[in-house]
Amino acid sequence: MTARILLALLLTSIVSPLWATTMYIDDTLLVPLRSGAGTSFRIVHKGIKSGTKLEILDRNKVTGYSQVRTPSGLEGFLPSRYLSAEPVAKMKLKSALQQTQAFKTENAKLKTKLANLQKEFSGLSANYSSTSKELKNNNKELSNIKSISSNALNLDRRNRELRESNEQLRNELELLQVENIRLKDKSESNMMLIGGGLVTLGIIIALLLPMIKPSKKSESWA
Repeated sequence: MTARILLALLLTSIVSPLWATTMYIDDTLLVPLRSGAGTSFRIVHKGIKSGTKLEILDRNKVTGYSQVRTPSGLEGFLPSRYLSAEPVAKMKLKSALQQTQAFKTENAKLKTKLANLQKEFSGLSANYSSTSKELKNNNKELSNIKSISSNALNLDRRNRELRESNEQLRNELELLQVENIRLKDKSESNMMLIGGGLVTLGIIIALLLPMIKPSKKSESWA
């Protein structure tokens, strides 16, 4: 019994890969091209592959054949039932794959562009942050300059006022000095006049004294 089970398992392991193989039916179709509209006419092309683009020259609904021209310029007849206005699934799939590949390529380009834009944005953000910080510092420095300028203006105005006051005081001092000299000269002149007057008075008294006679009472006392 055990040997049968082992044999069955062995056969299963051998047959399973064959059962697991997946295959597809090939949709390639070869349509013969004839010299006339019918199977009795000779074949001018052994088989046109499905998906080939043909130029329709004429369609006969009675015979069911169409006259066509191949891309190489060969003309002939084939059954109209093999003609389709739409590309076959294989061609559609190929076109879809091409479009998918184009989309993938475009997507990769867009991703690269997005990465570059993100990198550029990061750089711009860093630059903006640095510029904002520098602008803030500049504004602060400008405020300090304005404050210093304001203080400087106030100091300049104060210095100008002090210079004007000093100039006024100097002028007043010069006036006082001139007035002091004038008063001193006037005082000296007055002293000279007084001295001259006293001298003149003394001379007059000296001249008048001899002329004064003694009174009788004074003589009796004598």
